[in-house]
Amino acid sequence: MRTLSRPLISSLLAIVFALPVAIVGCSEHYRYYDTDHHDYHVWDNNEVVYYSQWEHDTHRDHKDFNKRSADEQKEYWNWRHSQH
Repeated sequence: MRTLSRPLISSLLAIVFALPVAIVGCSEHYRYYDTDHHDYHVWDNNEVVYYSQWEHDTHRDHKDFNKRSADEQKEYWNWRHSQH
């Protein structure tokens, strides 16, 4: 009985220590400063929905926001502010 509980305890401890790393890694958010509108935007799941809609509405292929030109990023934030 003692040999069975030691691996079980070790496995549970490994899971307990790994969970916070997995949870924090999945919830990564970025903040962007919109220089034209002088405000910050948090890039989270909600922003991804808006960004996908913008790509669709403007007939653009999908590309990471970070890889878009400064002009395209500015276009996105202008569009985004018009959605409120």
